[in-house]
Amino acid sequence: MKVATVQMVSATGLQANLDRAGELLAQAAAAGAELAVLPEYFCLLGHRDKDKLGIREPFGDGPIQRFLSDAARRLDLWIVGGTLPLTIETGSPQDREQRVTNSSLAFGPDGACVRRYDKIHLFRFDNGKERFDESRVLLRGTEPATFSLPSRDGHTWTVGMSVCYDLRFPELYRGHARAGADLLLVPSAFTWTTGQAHWELLLRARAIENLAYVAAPAQGGLHENGRRTWGHSMVVDPWGEILCQRDEGDGVDVAEITHARLAQVRLQLPALEHRVL
Repeated sequence: MKVATVQMVSATGLQANLDRAGELLAQAAAAGAELAVLPEYFCLLGHRDKDKLGIREPFGDGPIQRFLSDAARRLDLWIVGGTLPLTIETGSPQDREQRVTNSSLAFGPDGACVRRYDKIHLFRFDNGKERFDESRVLLRGTEPATFSLPSRDGHTWTVGMSVCYDLRFPELYRGHARAGADLLLVPSAFTWTTGQAHWELLLRARAIENLAYVAAPAQGGLHENGRRTWGHSMVVDPWGEILCQRDEGDGVDVAEITHARLAQVRLQLPALEHRVL
């Protein structure tokens, strides 16, 4: 199965981002991809955290979800929509009014949404120069999520979902491994500082320790709001080898992943069978 990682340098306007995402998804389909994964915040990187509130949608309908559904159907493509802000339907009035979930949605080629994952771990970082605290606007999710993807070659892939900062919490991915995940998705918007230090190391570690493929599309470049993201979208195989990588700038990269390679690595080093704890 061919998997496409879509790297973007998202701007502060929703429609411009959707237009560019549509062009890149079309490139992925033309390259033969069956699955294309957009980066975190593909639809908006605003000037302020609260800009997310202005484009939030109820789960099940809205311009962003219709865009993803229509693109999947038109391109005959599985699409995982990076993340988008969804309204909070339950909880305190303050949460419903002032927060959203940072949600990753998987759409099948028929345009149906097959799985939703709300980002569990919320990023906080302060080195004296850069300060981030996603909990100011985001409400964290509570449940891991996987979905089944039947590929054209007759194999069915179990896909584990995650987002960006989740990457630093290996227990989430070990849970995916226990659930039989063959492919782990990590749509991200890593900062330049943290990405330069840890991005590749963490992605390769998650692939190696769980004997699974990892596909990690990212935001990558200098954004309209002045923020710089690390980029370096990549697909990593279960042995930790990088199959494709893009440094900065938007674009599409496609890698072929196979059940044969997965079986080979798991047979020669059956670490998942050796788990004790």
